[in-house]
Amino acid sequence: MKIIMYGTSKAEREYVQDWMKETGNEVKMVSNQLNAQTIDLAKGCDGISIQQTKPLGDSAVYQELAAMGIKQIATRTAGYDMIDLAACRANGIVVTNVAVYSPRAIAEMGLTHAMYLLRHIGEFTSRMDQGDFRWTPDLISSEIYTQTVGIIGLGNIGGATAQLYKALGARVLAYDPNENVEYAPFVEYADLDTIIKTADIISLHTPLLPSTKNMLAAPQFAAMKKTAIVINMARGGLINTADLIAALENHEIAGAGLDTLADETVFFNQEVAVDQLPADYQRLHAMPNVLITPHVAFFTTTSIRNMVEISLNDVVRVVTSQRTKNEVHL
Repeated sequence: MKIIMYGTSKAEREYVQDWMKETGNEVKMVSNQLNAQTIDLAKGCDGISIQQTKPLGDSAVYQELAAMGIKQIATRTAGYDMIDLAACRANGIVVTNVAVYSPRAIAEMGLTHAMYLLRHIGEFTSRMDQGDFRWTPDLISSEIYTQTVGIIGLGNIGGATAQLYKALGARVLAYDPNENVEYAPFVEYADLDTIIKTADIISLHTPLLPSTKNMLAAPQFAAMKKTAIVINMARGGLINTADLIAALENHEIAGAGLDTLADETVFFNQEVAVDQLPADYQRLHAMPNVLITPHVAFFTTTSIRNMVEISLNDVVRVVTSQRTKNEVHL
């Protein structure tokens, strides 16, 4: 079987080579993302694996894939909002994702962001750059066990996050439409309004859906504690960026840790001239109480290996008419 793997990174190549040796299948690795300009690269291939945040394109892309005999698209990510599910359904294309590659990787990055902000490392660094090494009362820190953490979205990643905070002694509240008994020992379930109003650290772990887009905006920021920290390890569109900037500038909240931004596809995982970066990124980056990483919470050796192997195995299963638990319901 010949599979084309779009968006292949250097970090993935070793694991792809290992998978080919183990399975006997061929993988054509390309760095390009899948879109109307690169679709011809899939000619002669039996299946597709992708890794990207930019949309694949309009309905014509999916029609052309179907015309090539492509039966599936396997994304090497948990999120699949870059794929037009309706167009896939119309063209008989099965979509799979990697819902669980390493929840711990994302959870650890979220905790890292929270600790950085809780201990005012950005503010201390900014002041030290100006020669100010004083211990001023406005930068005194809280210890994690004194904090109430609000987890919004208690799936695999939210659950792993809850376990880390609980192990450190924090009180953990969680909101999810579907309560998961597996994580009951680590959380107290609460409604969304309670978490918004009472949590010291608010951590987002939900998919980006019409119902969750801009779920944190001006009304929610206004209701938070002035000492609250917002952590987003999920999707940039969950937060209204303009409202977040206003809340930070107006001291409605204390800080934000962001591994994802609403407009990140323009510059994340790319080299961009500094003066060409989006204005909202530049404003956020300039704030010492904001920490931004370029959507790399997943970027560990464990995650990359799992994402490659699970995705490619699912390509084989779908192409050979087998079932996979990772199929996205269209």
